[in-house]
Amino acid sequence: MSLLPIFLNLEGRPCLLVGAGTVALEKIGTLLKTGLRLRVVAPEARVEVRELAAEGKLEWVRREVEPADLDGNFIVIAATDVPEVNTTVYREALARGIPCNSVDDIPNCDFFFGSVVSRGDLQIAISTAGESPAVAQRLRREIDEQLPEDLGPWLAKLGELRREVLATHPRGEERRLLLHELAKREICDSALCETKQLARTGREATRAVGASVYLVGAGPGDPELLTLKAVRLLESADVILHDDLVPQAVLDLAKSSAEVVNVGKRCGAKNITQEEINALMFEHARAERSVVRLKSGDPLLFGRASEELTALAEAGVPFEIVPGVSAAFAAAAAIGRSLTDRDWASHVILTTGQHAQSHNREALPAVEAGTRVVYMPGRDLGLLAAEWLAEGLPCDLPCVVVSRAAQPDQRVMHTTLGELGTLGELEPAAAPSLLIAGWAVREPSAGARLIEGAASMKAEA
Repeated sequence: MSLLPIFLNLEGRPCLLVGAGTVALEKIGTLLKTGLRLRVVAPEARVEVRELAAEGKLEWVRREVEPADLDGNFIVIAATDVPEVNTTVYREALARGIPCNSVDDIPNCDFFFGSVVSRGDLQIAISTAGESPAVAQRLRREIDEQLPEDLGPWLAKLGELRREVLATHPRGEERRLLLHELAKREICDSALCETKQLARTGREATRAVGASVYLVGAGPGDPELLTLKAVRLLESADVILHDDLVPQAVLDLAKSSAEVVNVGKRCGAKNITQEEINALMFEHARAERSVVRLKSGDPLLFGRASEELTALAEAGVPFEIVPGVSAAFAAAAAIGRSLTDRDWASHVILTTGQHAQSHNREALPAVEAGTRVVYMPGRDLGLLAAEWLAEGLPCDLPCVVVSRAAQPDQRVMHTTLGELGTLGELEPAAAPSLLIAGWAVREPSAGARLIEGAASMKAEA
């Protein structure tokens, strides 16, 4: 059976429903949501149908159906428990050129009711052409569990911006690209919302503030452990440059037109240099393609992210980092153990068995040769600073306090170990906060760009 999935506008149109029992009642709820004018013909009716008729939400004609009842209707549904009646209704509708659905009777159906997932004006309908409504319902539940609840309000705001763009921007490729860019962005209520400003200023703003390259964490390999943002980026990217360890199941999320390139360097085998990877990112970004640099695990752990971020910043290519689930956490979950324990393990040290060889890098004392991450450091950072200074850490060791990470009101405050004690006195960090200390978190170069509202703020001592 060849079916064309379409969405009909039934607002104000006349519809005939033959039958008023349990099967018909299931259809009434779906039909009334469309705003059509519903007429029900049946000699008897369930109490719910009678109540709807008394409230004026539908018309109930208390008698057997007659051929003339079909005249002038836009669609017809036969939902009695008498197969012969349903067949007759379908034949009368067919003779009049009116689409008809005979419930649970596939040969006598011109259309089928799908299982629908709704988020405001967003509707996802699933049909099995009547073969198994149970399968359609199961899929509907699975999709419903995965869709964000706020998708409807976001779509309504996006619709307002789209109408504004259509009214103020000339038709053409620039407008098309702008609309696609807006569909990937969050929309806030603030008058200073970057997405709203982009809708008014056009694609030039996209080039000015929008990321061209996304460093995305692919997680440990299970597609279900990807973040929602990672999935959206993979599904919309024009180019995906991925590590060798990223599995095919994750790459399968890419759109069919995407250019997918393996740029992995595994087990010492280097088929491509880091400079060549950087050149690929620059080339595609400057051609206004959306580039996903896909790294296994989290992009900021042992994935040469520092080199690539530096190269992107120096080249003036805007970028964004999308965290992923680190393999360390996936391994701990696999063995059912926590990486920390109140009695046995108070801190975690992340390291690798191989360091980059560089004759230009000065050797650092072992005590400061790592990055320290402190969750919930408290408001009195002076005590912690004193302890670290007593261990021999230098006063100019870079420190960063991140409060409410990845949330709209995120704040990032850069300081040094020597100044750390006074930071909380100047301006206490909002909870939850996290302290990171080490040479790896020294302030980025001036070319680095932070985008999409993740504004970084430096604390002034």
